[in-house]
Amino acid sequence: MALNATLHKVRMNISDLHRHYYQEHSLTVARHPSETETRLMVRLLAFMRHGHEDLSFTKGLSTDDEPELWQKSPDGRTLLWVELGEPSVKRIKQALSRAEQVVIYSYGGRSALEWWNKHRTELGQLPRLQIFHLTDPQPAQLAELCTRSMDLYATLQEFELQLTDGEHSLDLQLTQWR
Repeated sequence: MALNATLHKVRMNISDLHRHYYQEHSLTVARHPSETETRLMVRLLAFMRHGHEDLSFTKGLSTDDEPELWQKSPDGRTLLWVELGEPSVKRIKQALSRAEQVVIYSYGGRSALEWWNKHRTELGQLPRLQIFHLTDPQPAQLAELCTRSMDLYATLQEFELQLTDGEHSLDLQLTQWR
């Protein structure tokens, strides 16, 4: 018998001081049975950083030809394609052929650093690509905020994110690799 996704109800208040984006989003986010709480929270962090009324979660892990998040224009073009983790260069190139901008959020320790060091030269030559990294122990701290029902308040400025759930607060710093 297949395991079902876990649904998370998320109310997210985003204050992005750099983009002047101030919005509350009410989301129902499915966590795939093989997805960790850390990965789910990094997906939510990516949503916070790119918050927009046309930004949406996709089927994610269960679909190979879609990103974690995307923003579509009214005419159907993909404006933004967001990947998590350590995608293959082939996948990144495919994303760049389908979207106007591709953003990758890498997180964690040694494997992410090894991925970056292995591919940095080739990735550095690709247009319209941004890569951000969330260093340890930040991903684990982020996962500690994960519950089935979340009220999250995010204040963003450039590569810094202050996040609170009303009881716990985190100051996160993204490193821009590209």
